[in-house]
Amino acid sequence: MIPVIDFSKVDGEERAETLAQIANGCEEWGFFQLANHGIPVELLERVKKVCSACYKLRQESFKESNPVQLLNKLVEEESEGRNVERLNDVDWEDVFVLQDDKPWPSNPPEFKETMREYRKELRKLAERVMEAMDENLGLERGYISRAFSANGEHEPFFGTKVSHYPPCPRLDLVDGLRAHTDAGGVILLFQDDEVGGLQILKDDKWVDVQPVKHSIVINTGDQIEVLSNGRYKSVWHRVLVSSHGNRRSIASFYNPSLKATIAPATKLVASQPREVGASYPEFVFGDYMDVYMKQKFLPKEPRFQAVAAAL
Repeated sequence: MIPVIDFSKVDGEERAETLAQIANGCEEWGFFQLANHGIPVELLERVKKVCSACYKLRQESFKESNPVQLLNKLVEEESEGRNVERLNDVDWEDVFVLQDDKPWPSNPPEFKETMREYRKELRKLAERVMEAMDENLGLERGYISRAFSANGEHEPFFGTKVSHYPPCPRLDLVDGLRAHTDAGGVILLFQDDEVGGLQILKDDKWVDVQPVKHSIVINTGDQIEVLSNGRYKSVWHRVLVSSHGNRRSIASFYNPSLKATIAPATKLVASQPREVGASYPEFVFGDYMDVYMKQKFLPKEPRFQAVAAAL
């Protein structure tokens, strides 16, 4: 099972043990869940309510979306006796993204206020998690945060992706979300506590990320892998569709500024044998994103090679 960590203990007598659990989550899994993370349960319940209400206002448009149209076409072709293949280039997902500089849905009326409050709390949690990573890696406090902001020159990116995975009539023909690693830094997911579907790839096997009520799932993205010089891994994950249940997924991304230069931490490179050195190139995050957008669902190693070749 994916590690579940009581984050409230990070500030108490069990701090060392809790940090060790976080280190294990980063090094061995790339995913872990935080319980008692400090975000009020009442706020989380409001987030669930407004996001579900928002989807209800959008669900009719999903019926006209590209994934639905493509699947209907396949089913029609199948009924005519033709051979059909799985849809490998679409996701069965209704999604929109919240960014501070872009318009947000105005319905339901309490959506904006609730999500602003939630994102404020989540951003603070992300920074606390990164400080725990700093300490576990032997880096000075705030190292990852400063790297993401180009030493304070640019604001890190913080976006929230609100997704729903509606019931799907043909599980054999479409994925909820195709397997990928995340491009950015620290991802914080408030997942559905009733409808599962999220899986990670560990030891060549797909493992369920079990729903734990009111927990926040943390995973490390490609940039944390680079900064840690490979000590922490961004891992492959996917979402399976279900024939029943509408899975809600609210993922927030604390990423570097597009102008930030990302490279393995000098201290971690120095701790490696001389013949090993840095395992990843230095690059500007915006350049990496240009490559990632074209290769998101392909192996990640060539992405690092491609961005290094672009320097």
